Amino acid sequence: MPQKRRDPETGCIDSVAHDGRGIISDVGKKVFVAGALAGEQVRYMRRKRRRNYDEAELLEVLESSPNRVAAKCAVFGRCGGCAMQHIRIAEQRDIKSQTLKDNLERIGKVLPRNWLPPLIGDEWNYRRRARLAVKDVPRKGRVLVGFRERHAPFITDMQRCEILAAPVDDLIMPLSELIGDLSIRARLPQIEVAVADNAAALVFRVLDPPSNRDLDKLRLFGKAHDLRIWLQPGGLDSLELAWPDKETEPLTYSLPEFDVQIEFAPTDFVQVNGEVNRRMVHAALAYLQPGPDDRVLDFYCGIGNFSLPLARQTAAVLGIEGDPILVERARANAGRNGLSNAEFRCADLSAIDGAEAWLTSGWDRVLLDPARTGAAEVLQHMRTLDPARIVYVSCHPGTLARDAGTLVNELGYTLDAAGIIDMFPHTAHVESVAVFAK
Repeated sequence: MPQKRRDPETGCIDSVAHDGRGIISDVGKKVFVAGALAGEQVRYMRRKRRRNYDEAELLEVLESSPNRVAAKCAVFGRCGGCAMQHIRIAEQRDIKSQTLKDNLERIGKVLPRNWLPPLIGDEWNYRRRARLAVKDVPRKGRVLVGFRERHAPFITDMQRCEILAAPVDDLIMPLSELIGDLSIRARLPQIEVAVADNAAALVFRVLDPPSNRDLDKLRLFGKAHDLRIWLQPGGLDSLELAWPDKETEPLTYSLPEFDVQIEFAPTDFVQVNGEVNRRMVHAALAYLQPGPDDRVLDFYCGIGNFSLPLARQTAAVLGIEGDPILVERARANAGRNGLSNAEFRCADLSAIDGAEAWLTSGWDRVLLDPARTGAAEVLQHMRTLDPARIVYVSCHPGTLARDAGTLVNELGYTLDAAGIIDMFPHTAHVESVAVFAK
């Protein structure tokens, strides 16, 4: 007789998906079991039936894997922020490396000549940029602050976060109590977190103006926890500093190896893991092998994370970015660091047509750091650019694999090396780097 929909079953996990879910393959249609590891014997219950696979809830681990560890976070399994805290950190990185390899081989039809060692850092309290959801929940009698649940659109009922950088890791409950005492508690949907080398800032998205009493409480909170408090009533151009009365210095992070200090606003994009970012910049420049007479083109340059260190080692750097606010920030950062050989230009890289003068200005090296959609449009002009060496930093292994296939199979480059960057420990996110040469 066929299994009933809600009957528990037992099975052996034979492999693990990129997001940490265990896979049972010997029961006909594959079953994905969240929280189960390769080699484990488990009891599970199918919860969702799909055309090619089913999704199941882990009920019990009957035989445990040596790669299983106790999750540090009290809400692991419910919170959608982390999916791999139950897996030994070295095994997490092996899973991510295998994900990159599988994507390069399956999508790009290419493998590197050399596999790079993972770029790693601390696995806890690393996240310096985050967006916390906020929701007034009357039936709980309080405001919830945190990340969304893994399997539902609700906000996780949590008290602290093990991956947020200090001091914000310990402020989940204090923030809940603060917002619960505001007149606009139901009109404050999110908080942006920005932890710099020199300060920490919170940006409260407010849909209604806070009262004078609300402002007093926000300011007292900022003073008590040594935080900068910003309000955002509208778009990014509506930011208002609530505490302190005057900002004494901008938020900054440093790349000391290159004598570079980078200024950023609390809503700017910066890499979330400061320690790994420093190692990534060092590695990317080493892989690019720029010389003192080289000219380097940095696509998707943001506020200058790679461009400014490159300017310390090369004759000229041009950073291209689609966000005019980030371009202005990058120019200011070049001036702040005394780098006259770093220039920045605003351009929609999904719509360049080949007529841009800077495309034919002669470039020896190219660095790519695109969004999840990859750099397919830029690669259309790589024959014109004709760089001797390309370093591609990716936040999505699928689009990296697609673009690697184009560079190798159509444009004549070799994939010299590739490897993962563990920018987001305990999550399924795979950041990676690939090195291409003529």
